[in-house]
Amino acid sequence: MSPVSSPASRSRPWLWLVLLLLGSVTVTVAWLFAALTTGTQAGWMAVVTALEAAWMLRLGAFPAGRARVIVTVLATLVITAAANWGIAATYIGGPMGLAPWESALRMGPYLAWTLLSLANGVAEAVWLVIALLVAWRAAR
Repeated sequence: MSPVSSPASRSRPWLWLVLLLLGSVTVTVAWLFAALTTGTQAGWMAVVTALEAAWMLRLGAFPAGRARVIVTVLATLVITAAANWGIAATYIGGPMGLAPWESALRMGPYLAWTLLSLANGVAEAVWLVIALLVAWRAAR
C-alpha cells in the first residue's frame, strides 16, 4: 500500500504542513548555528534545506507531482531567506546586547538587504542554485 493511499494520510491531510514547518524551524536554527560556528554564511546549508523540505513533504504524504516540486522549491527559498535574516540579525544585534530574535524583529528590510549583499558572494549564489536543483530533483 502506498503512503499516499494509507488511512493515516486520508485522515490527516495537514500532516505535511506540520512536518514542513517543524523541519523548517529546525533546519533554520541548524543553519544559524553552522554559520555562527564557522564564521561564514554556510551557503552549503541550502542543499541540506532542500533535502529536508523534500523529505518532510514525503513523510507527510504530500502527493508527488508539480505541486510538491513547487512547495519544495518555495520552502527552500523561504528557509534560505529566514536563515540569512537570522544570521544578519545575530551579527548586528549581538554587539548591541540584543538576542537574535529581538534583533530580527527590529531589523528592517533595507538593513538586512545591505548586510546580506555584503556577506553573500558568488559561492553562496552557486550553493543556492545547486540547492534549487536538488529541491526540484528530490521532490519529484
